[in-house]
Amino acid sequence: MKIYTKTGDKGTTALFGGTRVPKHHIRIESYGTVDELNSHIGLIRDQDIQETYKNVLIHIQDRLFTVGAILATDPEKAIMKNGKERLNIPKISEENITLLEQEMDAMNDALPQMTHFVLPGGHQTVSFCHIARCVCRRAERLASALNDLEPIDPNTLRYLNRLSDYLFVLARKLSLDLQANEVKWIPEKT
Repeated sequence: MKIYTKTGDKGTTALFGGTRVPKHHIRIESYGTVDELNSHIGLIRDQDIQETYKNVLIHIQDRLFTVGAILATDPEKAIMKNGKERLNIPKISEENITLLEQEMDAMNDALPQMTHFVLPGGHQTVSFCHIARCVCRRAERLASALNDLEPIDPNTLRYLNRLSDYLFVLARKLSLDLQANEVKWIPEKT
């Protein structure tokens, strides 16, 4: 199987279901940003962090492939002529969202209370988390805009929202684990 098909040479690509759309279509931007996020999470997972974090990150990466598949599916072709769903994989579930919440709660229990915003940074691994968080927020904004045009599964939006929160808490927890300095943002006085 060749990697290149030449079918996108004129600036279009196919959604799952065959519909061709411009490569700049908001649906493509949405799942492309989820793919970018997944790559950033792989970068976090490649760091010297606890195995428990790595296992959760692998699970998140799996779920992001599902999010990407959901976003890549033409809603008009989501149900095939035989009545079956075109996307025959487990969707984002309430349990997936709950897992992120439970992981955040467990990490938060070990963290000092936040009294200020914190500046991203302090350690390379922590910075990777903050970059992933920002990419996740962008993916969420794009999915939300897509949802205004063509409704998508509500759990998909909820998952992206919760995931950006998880990445923020993970950044704080890794700051603690790595003994990195968390710099509080204190606005300059005029």
